Amino acid sequence: MNELVKKLLNYFLIGVFSVIPIVIVLQIILFVKELVSDLFRVVYAFSDNYLYTGLVFAVSFVLLMWIGSTIVKKGRSWIINIFDLVIGRIPFLNTIYRVLKKVINMLSSHEQKMAKEVVYVEYPKDGIWVPAYVTNRFEDKYILFIPTSPNPTSGFTVIVDKSKLIKSAMDIEEATSFIVSVGVDYNKASEANKLP
Repeated sequence: MNELVKKLLNYFLIGVFSVIPIVIVLQIILFVKELVSDLFRVVYAFSDNYLYTGLVFAVSFVLLMWIGSTIVKKGRSWIINIFDLVIGRIPFLNTIYRVLKKVINMLSSHEQKMAKEVVYVEYPKDGIWVPAYVTNRFEDKYILFIPTSPNPTSGFTVIVDKSKLIKSAMDIEEATSFIVSVGVDYNKASEANKLP
C-alpha cells in the first residue's frame, strides 16, 4: 500500500511539473489578451464606435512597425528622440526611463557584444560557479548581473576583477534558459567540467 501511494504521488508530481510550462505560457497569453482588451475598452469607451476603435489599433500597429523599421535601418527614430527629450526634462521619471532603456537595449541590442557576453563567476563563495551577464566593464573590472533561479529578472549586481571570471560559450538565451529551468536545460557539460 505504501509503495502504491509513493508511485501515485510520483506520477502526480511528474504530471504537475510537465504541465507547469504550459500553464506559464497560458498565463502570459491571458495577460497579453487582458492588456489588449483593456486598451480596446478604453479606446471604445472614448469613441463608442467599433470602426474608430479598429482604425486606432490598425494605425497604432502600422506606426509601431514603422518605428521598428526606422530603428533597424537608421538606428534611431525621430519620434523616440522627441519622447526622449520630453521625458529627459521630468525629474525622477527621466532616471527610471533612462535605466529601463539601457537594460532593454542591453538585452535586445544586436550590436553590443558586451551585452551578449556570459561568464562564470564564483558566487556567493569560492568553489560555487554561477553564470552571469556582463553589463559593463571598466579596464579589468567587470560589472555583472547574477540572476537567480528560476526568475532571471531578480538577482545581484556585482563588480568583479577580470581574473576572477571564466568566459562561457553560452549566449544570453542559453544562460537564461539554464536559469529558468534550474539547470535542467544545460548543454555545456564540457564547460562545467573545466571549471576549477
